Amino acid sequence: MTDQELATACMQGKREAQKLLFERYAGKMLSVCKRYFDSVEQAEDALQEGFVKVFEKLHQWNGSGPLGGWIRTIMINTSLTHIRSEKKWSDTVEINDAIEVDSDALNALEKMQADDLLLLIEKMPAGYRTVFNLFAIEGYGHKEIAELMGISENTSKTQFLKSKEWLKKSLLELERKFER
Repeated sequence: MTDQELATACMQGKREAQKLLFERYAGKMLSVCKRYFDSVEQAEDALQEGFVKVFEKLHQWNGSGPLGGWIRTIMINTSLTHIRSEKKWSDTVEINDAIEVDSDALNALEKMQADDLLLLIEKMPAGYRTVFNLFAIEGYGHKEIAELMGISENTSKTQFLKSKEWLKKSLLELERKFER
C-alpha cells in the first residue's frame, strides 16, 4: 500500500490502515523523539501525542512530499512543545564564552560509530540537545529555532555553541578512557 493509499484509508477511519501507518513509522519517529528527551518514557509520550496529531491533521498532508517527512515534522514540533512547557533553557551563556570543537575532539569523533554518537547526544543537557538536534541534525537555522522554541536567536546560537563545547569535553573524556 502506498503512502497516499494509506493516508486515504486512515482518513476514512479504517482501523487497519491506522495501525499500519503507526507500525510503518513508529520506530523511525521514536528515534526522532528520543533525541530530544532524557528518557524513553518522555519520547514515547511525545510519539503518542504526535501520532494523535498525525491522525487529526492527516487531511492537511497534500501528498507533494513524503509522508514520513510530514510526520517527522509533527514529531519534532510535538517534542518541542513538550520541552517548551518544561522550560529547560537555564543552561545559557554568552556566545563569547563558548569554545569551538578542536582537532583532538574531532579525532575522538572519527573513531565513534553513529550509534555511539547518538547515545552521547542523548546525554547532553536538554537545552543543548534540543538546539543541537534542530541545528546540526534537522538543518534548521537559528532564526527558525528561536521561533520554534520561543527563545532569542542569540540563545539558540549560545545553546549550540555550548552543546559543541559539551560534546568536545565528552569526546575527550571518552578518548582518554580508551587510551588507558
